[in-house]
Amino acid sequence: MQTLGFAMCGSFCTLDKATEQMAKLSEKYALLPVMSQNVYETDTRFGKAEEFIRKAEEISGRSVLHTIVEAEPIGPKRLVDAMVVCPCTGNTLSKIALGITDTPVTMAVKSSLRVGLPVVICLASNDAIAASGQNAARLMNTKNVYFVPLRQDDPEKKPFSLVADFSLLEETVAAAFQGRQIQPVYR
Repeated sequence: MQTLGFAMCGSFCTLDKATEQMAKLSEKYALLPVMSQNVYETDTRFGKAEEFIRKAEEISGRSVLHTIVEAEPIGPKRLVDAMVVCPCTGNTLSKIALGITDTPVTMAVKSSLRVGLPVVICLASNDAIAASGQNAARLMNTKNVYFVPLRQDDPEKKPFSLVADFSLLEETVAAAFQGRQIQPVYR
């Protein structure tokens, strides 16, 4: 059975969708959960950190990695066959695109890419068509990086927001293992 790293960032309003997809993927793959410090420590109106940790650990059967030190060996020790970032914030997307490695999630991605493993980005960002858009374009042209197809979630109220179609995560992972990007990326 192949193993997926499943990294979660602080798009708190999409964490329920992310854990639903995590459960779905657990039927086909072994999972190694990774959380940003914000997800691991922050309670919001969308849920308590402790609950998201519990869900991730129940689904995966493993403890959540939540430090840079814990995430570093993922690639070199081949702890996963691919890395999924779901949800991926615009902040994390930009850090990955610019080579900034200062969180457990950015380290998990860096350590995966440095040994040629596929990385699947499930973006959820209120500024993806604005500030972080240039970094999305940069990553879309990076070898071994694949995007779950994106759409505007609320063009009237949030005109710069893009959110991945979470229901296409499993299909995107399967395509990434074949070295291809699902098209169209923007729907």
